[in-house]
Amino acid sequence: MQTMTIIVPCYNEEEALPYFYEEISKIRQQLTEISLKLLFVNDGSTDNTLTILKKLASSDNSVYYISFSRNFGKEAAIYAGLKNSTSDYTAIMDADLQDPPSLLPSMLHAVREEGYDSVATRRVNRKGEPLVRSFFARMFYKLIRKMSDTDIVDGARDFRLMNRPFVDALLELNEYNRFSKGLFGWVGFRTKWIEFENTERIAGETKWSFFQLVRYSLDGMISFSTAPLKLASFTGMFMCIISFLAIIFIIVRQLLFGGSAFGWPSMACIVIFIGGIQLLCIGILGSYLSRTYMEVKKRPIYICQESNLSQIKLLNLNEKMIKKKVYKLLRNPQRPINTGVADFC
Repeated sequence: MQTMTIIVPCYNEEEALPYFYEEISKIRQQLTEISLKLLFVNDGSTDNTLTILKKLASSDNSVYYISFSRNFGKEAAIYAGLKNSTSDYTAIMDADLQDPPSLLPSMLHAVREEGYDSVATRRVNRKGEPLVRSFFARMFYKLIRKMSDTDIVDGARDFRLMNRPFVDALLELNEYNRFSKGLFGWVGFRTKWIEFENTERIAGETKWSFFQLVRYSLDGMISFSTAPLKLASFTGMFMCIISFLAIIFIIVRQLLFGGSAFGWPSMACIVIFIGGIQLLCIGILGSYLSRTYMEVKKRPIYICQESNLSQIKLLNLNEKMIKKKVYKLLRNPQRPINTGVADFC
């Protein structure tokens, strides 16, 4: 039987987790042809999220969890889930039920029967979101699609289902500064998009503030485009041309009319303006340099403080060793074989 792992990043989701588990349990009953596992990634929650995950794991042997030593961010949680998923299919979805679990059967069918490597989802509207946030979100997607060669779809969610080759390709991209929406598009493969109406959180509050979203958007632009660097270069060239023409104009006017090289207030404004452009360009360059600095330090993307995955890995290892022993016994039945527990652990 094929297996599927659902990765669920969690940060202070104690209110939403019971609802999520109830809904995903209903979907599990529909997916009888596949073995379903739940992998929750606790991203340094400060509430009772980890306690709830432990209770779920103790009552359901298909529930696993990874708990970080601190809050590393959703991107790190997604990477940790992908790295620890060994299933034939892997899905990513949020615990707040803004990603409808009811779409999973059709997503799985598309990957298994229709030949797609990945099935992604996008919102067709932003019902329930503040107008300012919705406006800037749309502007971000329009801008990054023009700046980058990577296919980043407007309204795309992290909610998607992938086959094994797709996940393996993502794991090859072990960069520190991660922007999953861009990474999904960069690796390519055949992807089917499913649209759905936006729904509000089932419980709790969003963990993304407006300024966090702005910073995340800037990370995406810098990660998948060098357009800001080119813009800084073109701006510098443009200002040089304007300055050169202005110098020629002043010299000609001085020679023709005399006594016209005055205007210190306007000159001060021009100097301040050019200085501001220089600082802007240095800031753009510094943003790329800072990300290079973070990459070359080779710090781990996350640190796991606690997990119950070690148990299942040990069981899998034992199963493989048992199969290996049985295989050797079948090939050489005359050879004595030790079947003690110590031989497998």
